[in-house]
Amino acid sequence: MMTITAPPRPSALQPLTGTVPGYAQTLPLYPSSVSVARQSVRTTLACWGLEDMTDDVVLVVSELVTNAVRHARPACAPPDDPGRCRLTLERPDPGTVWVSVADSSGRHIMPRKASDGAEDGRGLAVVTALSARWLVQPSHIGKTVWTELKADM
Repeated sequence: MMTITAPPRPSALQPLTGTVPGYAQTLPLYPSSVSVARQSVRTTLACWGLEDMTDDVVLVVSELVTNAVRHARPACAPPDDPGRCRLTLERPDPGTVWVSVADSSGRHIMPRKASDGAEDGRGLAVVTALSARWLVQPSHIGKTVWTELKADM
């Protein structure tokens, strides 16, 4: 586990000052990175004593990293360089976890209504249901999806 200085936040999330507990990891945009991200979440939340939040945070991270793997890989990327995403977990207070997944795709994301028989398309609905709030912040190199989860939700 490492401690990181809080990055600037979009206006919907209040900026932090000083240092907060955090963990960050850069992952290649391969399907196997989703399981690596899930294990990183489990380990980090155990270190923070937030085991009760593990299932929800793991599910949200799974959805966000899966979206990056499926949709953020550059079309012209060679097989040996699929691109990357950056997973960050922060604990701004004892019962709150901020999750962010940054990638280099400028593609807009929006929740969609999946048909009853569809095998995908529910990821952002899951993120919405489990998060206190979430948003997408565009950047000059892509976007970051931020979400806040609370222990008392």
